[in-house]
Amino acid sequence: MARISPLVILPVGLFAGLAVLFYWGMSRKDPEALPSMFIGKPAGAVELTPLGDLKPFTEADLKDGKVKIVNFWASWCAPCRAEHPSLKALAAEGVTIYGVNYKDRPDDALAFLAELGSPFALTGADPTGRMGIDWGTYGVPESFVIDGQGRVVMRYAGPITEPTIASDIRPALAKAAGQGAAAP
Repeated sequence: MARISPLVILPVGLFAGLAVLFYWGMSRKDPEALPSMFIGKPAGAVELTPLGDLKPFTEADLKDGKVKIVNFWASWCAPCRAEHPSLKALAAEGVTIYGVNYKDRPDDALAFLAELGSPFALTGADPTGRMGIDWGTYGVPESFVIDGQGRVVMRYAGPITEPTIASDIRPALAKAAGQGAAAP
């Protein structure tokens, strides 16, 4: 009886293993969701520089007892421009939003806000991306719902839209408020 060479079995085994991994990856509940190690933990360090005359927020601002959103954005980011009306609508409702201008030129960032208006109660610049790294961001736009004690309740990667406000942001704001923080 002829023996089957291990060199024949190895590719078949590798293919089967990859097929199982592919199936597992495709069967995940939300393949677009990116995990955050900060959920339920204090937000990352706040290392901002002033953006023009705008006042940056501090770690103390994150722990002021009120629910807020921290939004990482940039003027060069097309999805940031697309989400801007949704952020302005949330701010008009009284939701506190802090802005982090990420790896941007100050003049471009200020022109962006002058053109579209600012939804941010406080905003500063992260010119090197150090704060973004500390917060575990993958890019911009990216937003974090923060409870009144400065803990991350939710991380949302991508542009906030009206549907995501209803499905993700409002429930996270309510959860943050239920954790002992004053509602936005």
